[in-house]
Amino acid sequence: MVNEFEIKKQICDIGKRIYDRGMVAANDGNISVKLNDNEFLCTPTGVSKGFMTPEYICKVDKNGNVLQANKGFKPSSEIKMHMRVYQKRPDVGSVVHAHPSFATSFAIAGIPLTQPIMPEAVIALGCVPIAEYGTPSTMEIPDRLEKYLPYFDAVLLENHGALTWAPNLLAAYHKMESVEFYAELLYKAKMLGGPKEFDKEQIQKLYEIRRKMGLPGKHPANLCQNKTELNCHNCGGPCNIVNEAPAAKASSCDADLVADITKKVMEQLGL
Repeated sequence: MVNEFEIKKQICDIGKRIYDRGMVAANDGNISVKLNDNEFLCTPTGVSKGFMTPEYICKVDKNGNVLQANKGFKPSSEIKMHMRVYQKRPDVGSVVHAHPSFATSFAIAGIPLTQPIMPEAVIALGCVPIAEYGTPSTMEIPDRLEKYLPYFDAVLLENHGALTWAPNLLAAYHKMESVEFYAELLYKAKMLGGPKEFDKEQIQKLYEIRRKMGLPGKHPANLCQNKTELNCHNCGGPCNIVNEAPAAKASSCDADLVADITKKVMEQLGL
């Protein structure tokens, strides 16, 4: 079993990777690792993730209370968000929060990452919904995040950033990389006229590959929360809207239909 000091070193290494890749600026972002059901290591508040050393890392209990912290350091103010993930997802061993530029731009624009455009994204990542905005360091973020936890392994935080979780630290970091890469490709594809999406049959084949690989996590192999008997990528519903009223759903669909018809008419007119 890896000792705590080694895990602290790994957290510092991942923090530096996030910082060096421009996924955080200044003192942004936070990382945590589960040691057992009541002990968790986490990054401190108010420090750059690119310049941490093991003595920076704090230890908290399942309620976020400090168990150990060196003088001058205290746990991240966002630890409540991490604890909610661990509480609702016993399979999770690590949580990473960052502000990668492309993914955060989608979060600011209110656009979830749900379009099936790459095999790797569909198989390993799944849909990435948007959790409604909450004030940082308050219970608003974990409360608004909670409803997405049973169905997804990554979320965008509205006007804030991205959050990923996985069985271990490296996997949680890789998921953050995947979210940002997917967002960048989707952005560039939109600039080139719009992405070509997989159809339902292609998506189902990719889901079957995921099941055969036995990948951990809750999505996309599980049922979508918007509709029963359909997976997220082909449900037709926006993943950033949960328990939406039927009238609102109809309005959203009507708007999409009008936009599609307008586009086709303009193409026929050569505009």
